[in-house]
Amino acid sequence: MASHQLRTLTRFLVALALAASSAHAQIALKSPSWNDLSERDRQILAPLAGDWNHLDASRKAKWLGLAKRYPTLRSDQQERIQAQMREWSRLTPAQRNAARERYNSLKSLPPDKKNDMRRKWQEYQSLPPDKKRELAARPAPPKVAAPPHASPAPPPRPPAAPAPRPPGQ
Repeated sequence: MASHQLRTLTRFLVALALAASSAHAQIALKSPSWNDLSERDRQILAPLAGDWNHLDASRKAKWLGLAKRYPTLRSDQQERIQAQMREWSRLTPAQRNAARERYNSLKSLPPDKKNDMRRKWQEYQSLPPDKKRELAARPAPPKVAAPPHASPAPPPRPPAAPAPRPPGQ
């Protein structure tokens, strides 16, 4: 009986070890190093070369998806993507995180607010370069705190009167 349990335990541990090594191999396959990329992918993703080996697997997968679609894009779209990758590669990690947070907050806006933001962005893009520089030199307006979503807290209660003490205490 004990040898049957030992064999079962051994089989379980071997299966677990194989599953773990398989999972590790899949992660490694989905997260290639820069040198593992095809020449075409390295050429397309060249602005990210210095950061590539520090990216996590999900970010690499997103960039590789873009590299796969890249040849089907119009030349103006390809140029825009290359410029954006160059800009992205120049950002510090803190600036990248801030950009991701802004993107996520804009993504969650209601459609009418998104349209308003797009309109304002297009207006900004149509400004002459000197006007853009002038606006960029101005200090950012102070952020106004959003009103709380929860209802206001009720006013504090007056302290409760102490419970009467029984006589003799």
